[in-house]
Amino acid sequence: LPEALLDDLRNDFKTGDFSAAVQRVQGDGSFLGRVLHEAFQQAPGGHAAMRRALEQAADAALIGRVRKLEVLNVLGQVSPMIGLFGTVYGMILAFQAIVASGGAADPVMLAGGIGTALTTTFWGLVVAIPSMSAYAILRQRLDGHATEALQGAEQLLGRLRAKRESAT
Repeated sequence: LPEALLDDLRNDFKTGDFSAAVQRVQGDGSFLGRVLHEAFQQAPGGHAAMRRALEQAADAALIGRVRKLEVLNVLGQVSPMIGLFGTVYGMILAFQAIVASGGAADPVMLAGGIGTALTTTFWGLVVAIPSMSAYAILRQRLDGHATEALQGAEQLLGRLRAKRESAT
């Protein structure tokens, strides 16, 4: 939500220079600029059409940004499973050592399998915990910024509607 863009758009709306507002958002790559550009494209259809376009553009932009974060989510979800796979494999090695020794396994023989089990569990968690934490933090920030930008855009459309209604 570029505050300068929002302030400039508010001034454009205040002065009634809607063509300047349309030009201002046309090449703007910010979330606010993109959703307002889509809404302004639907201006001939009225306020309801602009509002629908705004919401659809906001949903599409948010989904596009969330997809970029999905890698962190996948890492956080899959890493513990890979660690668990290694844990099971390590336990299989430990039990094979018991079987190979006829039930009286040397602790040194067991240590290799148990070490594999603990190491893979450890590394699965080392990857999962920061990945899930980063995903949650970034997703929350992204949602917050998107909500803030959408509220600013809706506020501007509300002003536009008020101007149109007062002119009729």
